[in-house]
Amino acid sequence: MAEENLSATLTVAASAARVFAVLADPAAHAAIDGTGWVREPVERAPLAEVGQLFRMTMYHTRHPDGDYQVVNKVQVFDPARAIGWLTGSEKADGRLEFGGWFWRYDLAPVGPSETAVTLSYDWSEVPPVVRERIQFPPFGPGHLADSLHHLAGLVCQDS
Repeated sequence: MAEENLSATLTVAASAARVFAVLADPAAHAAIDGTGWVREPVERAPLAEVGQLFRMTMYHTRHPDGDYQVVNKVQVFDPARAIGWLTGSEKADGRLEFGGWFWRYDLAPVGPSETAVTLSYDWSEVPPVVRERIQFPPFGPGHLADSLHHLAGLVCQDS
């Protein structure tokens, strides 16, 4: 695959501030994802700044341990406009190692109660050694659009 990023856009019937609040809540990420891989946050504090770390419990049948944990580092934090993070892991010695893939949501108000949400997944910085173990993207072609529909459902349900 020549492209090393994917994106999808959906207009959500909610304000950008409301959408951003849901995205900044790690407890909502499992429901947004929809694959069953993302389970629950280790820390429940809302995302609040660039550099913040947040850990999630995960499950994947092809992971050597099945159950595992990722650590994410907030790289973009612009309330009601954009939020994004790198995903990685914490080594036994406490070192953080990021795999080179990045999740980002861009929000554009369409009106007072609608927001165009673009979800992007970029794996262009994944080193060759990781690419030997993990296929990119690690999900099917409809995953980003499905995630946006899950986000829209959460945002509208909680309004």
